[in-house]
Amino acid sequence: MARISLQGPEADLEDPTFVEGFPGIGLVGKIATDHLVDEFDMRYYASVHCQGLPRIGVYRGGDRTARPPVRLYTSEEHDLLALQSDAPIRPEALDNVAECVTSWLIDHDATPLYLSGLPADRDTGERPDLYGVGTGSAPDLLDDREIDVPPEDGVVTGPTGALINHAAQAGYDSLGLVIECNPQFPDPEAASVLLEDAIAPLADLSVDVQELLDHAEEIREKREQLAQQMQAAGQEQSTQAQPLRMYQ
Repeated sequence: MARISLQGPEADLEDPTFVEGFPGIGLVGKIATDHLVDEFDMRYYASVHCQGLPRIGVYRGGDRTARPPVRLYTSEEHDLLALQSDAPIRPEALDNVAECVTSWLIDHDATPLYLSGLPADRDTGERPDLYGVGTGSAPDLLDDREIDVPPEDGVVTGPTGALINHAAQAGYDSLGLVIECNPQFPDPEAASVLLEDAIAPLADLSVDVQELLDHAEEIREKREQLAQQMQAAGQEQSTQAQPLRMYQ
C-alpha cells in the first residue's frame, strides 16, 4: 500500500516549498537537497513507502540508525520540505512513485521544486546555464525571479520527469529547474549554482554554499559510484534533461 508515514509530530508549515532530490545526471538534485538537509539541520519527517520503491535499509557511517531509502525532511523555521533519496527508481515504478508523491504534495499544499541536470561540456570555472519550466500558474514565479526560459525544446526523464508529468496532468503548480552539469561525474559546482540562483530565491532562503564548494572534491569521490550507477541506468531511471531532438 502506497503511503507516506510521519516519523514524529506533524510539522507546522504555512506555505511550504518542497525540494526533490532523486539522483540523476551529475547528482545535482541530490547534492543540492542533501546540502539543504545538512545546512538547516532539517528534521527527519516521514518515510516514503510508494509502491515500487526498493525495499532496502540505509545506514550511515558512525550512526546505528537504519532508515528507508526515500525520506522526507522538514524545517518549520524555513517552511521547507525536502525529499532525500539514496536509491534509483526502476522504470516500472516511476508512475506509482510520482502519483504517490504528487497526491501527498497536493494534500499538503506544498509547492514542489523538481531538479534535473542537463548533460553539457563546459570549461573549468565556467558558470553553468540554468533554466526553469513549470506547470499550473507556477511559471510566473520563474519570471519574477528572472530565471531563464529554455533555449530549445527538451524533455525531463526519470523520476523527476514522471513527477512533472503528474503535476501537469493534475494542473498542479510545480517548478522544474534544469542546470547544465557534468554528464559523467558528480557536479557540486552546478548544484551550488542551482541552490544560489534558483532554490534560494524561489523558497525565500539564504543558503551558504561555500562549504559545498570547499568540499567539492570530497563529494565527488564519495558520490562517484552512485553517479556511475545512474549513468549506466539510462534515461528511464536517471533524472535528467535533454534536448527533444535527442530523445525522439
